[in-house]
Amino acid sequence: MISGWEEIRAEVLRRIRTREWPAGEVIPTEEALALEFGCARATVNRALRELAQAGVVERRRKAGTRVALLPVRRATLEIPVIRQEVQARGQIHGFQLLRQEVLPLPVPMASRLGLPAGMELIYLETLHLADGAPFVFEARWLNPAVLPQPLPDFGRVSVNEWLVTHVTYASGDIAFSAAGASPREAEVMGVAEGAALFVTERSTFAPEAAITFVRLAHAPGYRVQTVV
Repeated sequence: MISGWEEIRAEVLRRIRTREWPAGEVIPTEEALALEFGCARATVNRALRELAQAGVVERRRKAGTRVALLPVRRATLEIPVIRQEVQARGQIHGFQLLRQEVLPLPVPMASRLGLPAGMELIYLETLHLADGAPFVFEARWLNPAVLPQPLPDFGRVSVNEWLVTHVTYASGDIAFSAAGASPREAEVMGVAEGAALFVTERSTFAPEAAITFVRLAHAPGYRVQTVV
């Protein structure tokens, strides 16, 4: 008997890799697999959902679950806690809250987040340090309507770390680019205006509304690494 969704996922993967279930074949239904493994249908659903997100199987309403013809390997990206990034480099992390105020949401940002223009959100600027030197400049819009209350003092706990550890998101998008330092970024990071910086822009969403948008401007020499 198999009970955990991880075990079911492993067994389904084994059957696919040994071609017991070849590419393109429709596999047994959730009900049939739950009966075979002696577990709840919800447990099977979780395992198949994970495999679908990994590109191993394809799931379609009323058409069942099919082994993918061309399985896709997808990169796994986790939202990092900047403090842990710095400490993993053997450096001491620090941060400074440079700005926090409630502002009306500009039209371009409202469109990006799917929120009404002029809606009041919290705008924060935080400078993260590594051994006292600028590491990341974090500029963030934060929607308090979907956050647990009361909010902490972001001068004492970084908004990045608090969000990662206290707020669950349902979806999001992320973009990486090289961009010239804006006047504000140049001032805060201590670089020349227009200097090439590695920039991450990320939006995350709760089921009911956007949670946050953040622009992270990293100090020169920063590199990102992931797994596939």
